[in-house]
Parts: sequence; structure tokens; C-alpha cells
Amino acid sequence: MSKWILMPDSFKGTMSSLEICQLMREALLRHVPDAEVVSIPVADGGEGSVEAFLAAMGGHRVEVPCTGPDFRKISGFYGLLADGYTAVIEMAAAAGLPLMDGRLCAEGATTYGVGELILAAIRDGARRIILGLGGSATNDGGCGCAAALGVRFLDGTGAEYVPVGGTLDRLCRIDMSHRSPLLNGVEIVTMCDVDNPLCGPNGASAVFGPQKGADPDMVTRLDRNLRHLSEVIRQDLGREIADLPGAGAAGGMGAGVMAFLGSRLQMGIETVLDTVGFDALLPGATAVLTGEGRIDCQSLRGKVVIGIAHRARQARVPVV
Repeated sequence: MSKWILMPDSFKGTMSSLEICQLMREALLRHVPDAEVVSIPVADGGEGSVEAFLAAMGGHRVEVPCTGPDFRKISGFYGLLADGYTAVIEMAAAAGLPLMDGRLCAEGATTYGVGELILAAIRDGARRIILGLGGSATNDGGCGCAAALGVRFLDGTGAEYVPVGGTLDRLCRIDMSHRSPLLNGVEIVTMCDVDNPLCGPNGASAVFGPQKGADPDMVTRLDRNLRHLSEVIRQDLGREIADLPGAGAAGGMGAGVMAFLGSRLQMGIETVLDTVGFDALLPGATAVLTGEGRIDCQSLRGKVVIGIAHRARQARVPVV
């Protein structure tokens, strides 16, 4: 009996990675009826990540009341994996573009609900959080998420408030002393597949702001406000985050998770490979079958196909 590992990314706009795994399996078994097939659908941290991890690892989806990107109450969710201590959260479940119902407002959207999902997962027993960045409607530098976790943001009068992209310029001080003690000892790994800095022509506002409803004038304001946030972070937290690769992901959420949660940013495929124990699956495998919606220069920057190929090459297992 031969062993085959199926590990495709989604083909965006066409099929999910789970659907592709099913089609691959059917085709493979027609040609190799006695094959041992290991199916591992992959998502990059955006929408569908929870379902992909649950399909690959087992576990269950947990529905959670939380705050949506426009501050309305919604039903969000996360996945608690079968190991009982790993939770997968996609920020789009609480701060995603579709949740704005067409009323896009990058200056007014919040990540507050993402912090609520993190707290809910920890209360459910999670000691390791895999947080996927992608598909966000927000540009608040992750301040909303941090506020839900107890971080206090103070304006010039000393009043506490929850900053959004349009009000970051009011920020004068960040107080970490009330950050939830539930976070202590919890590992947070953030899946991030872009390397944009926080500000500037390649930053969060300039690159991703227009898809969130920002016109050129708003992009300028949002960029200036994120620059101000980085200066207050440097002043109060002693961290230089503005130019770190990935800081500009998801409206500056990349910077926020590093500054406020002490999280590390990791390419999505590396997180998936580590979580599913990919290296241990490779010995004895005939081949790994993978794919994505389009193979181009971005594929070489750590996306799914090249990430799998790097690992499989070390084990001398062919990749198709």
C-alpha cells in the first residue's frame, strides 16, 4: 500500500481546499485503489481557516456572541481542536469585510470582537491560540482587540476610549497594567502571509485601505494615524514595530498583536505544517499533491506550495 498526502490551498473564487481534497482523493483512488490517503486542507489565515483546521485535525466549532466591526453585536466563532488546548481564530469572524453589510468605513471599524473571541477561547481551556489575519474591514492597528483584552488607551484628557482608525490621532498613552491575566502563559501564534510594514506607500492604509472603503484622502489620514500609534507604542511600550515585516497586515493588526499580545508572526503554511505534524507524516509517503489558485512570483515568498516543497524536499518526498 502506498501513502499519498493531499495538501492543497484553496483555489480562491473556485473551490475551497476541503473540496479540492475530496476531488483529489476520488481521482487518486480510481488509479490507486489501495492507496492510504492523508487529506490536509489548508487555509492561509483568512476566511475558511477554522474549517480547514477542524477538517485536518478534528475538534469542534464554538459560536460566541461578540462585537462586529461596526460595533453591532454579532455571532462570531472559533475552532477548538481535538487536542483540547489549541484554538483557531480567524479575525474575519469578528472583523471581516462581509460583516459590514456593504457599509464600509475603514476609519470607524473595530477589531474589538477579535479580542472577545480570544478571551472566550482561553476560558474554554485554550492554551495555544492560532490567530489568522486576513479579510478584515479594519484599520485600527489592533487597538480594539487589545482594548477587549484590558489594555487601556487614553486620550489627552486622560479619558479611556477604544481607538479606531479615524481616532488614533487622539491617543496619548497606552496602559498595559490592566491587560487580562488570562493571557498569562498562553501562546499566541499569528498567521500572516504578507510582509507589508505598518505605514508608508506599502503600508496597511495605502495597500489595503481602498478595499475597505478608503478614498485617497482617508488613506492619508489613516496612514498618519497609524504612524502616530507606532510612536506612542515606542514611547510607552519601548517597541519599534512600524517597519517590521507583517506589521501592516489586516489594517495594522500585525503590529497590534506583536505590541500588545507579544505574538510572533508566522507564514500561514509554516503554522499549518507544524500544527498537523507534517514532518512526521512524510516518511514512507509516495508523494505530496498540492496546488493553489495561481502559481506566480508570490508563490515563492512562502506561500502554500513552496512551503510544502521545502519541507518535503528535506525528507526526499516528491511534490506534485
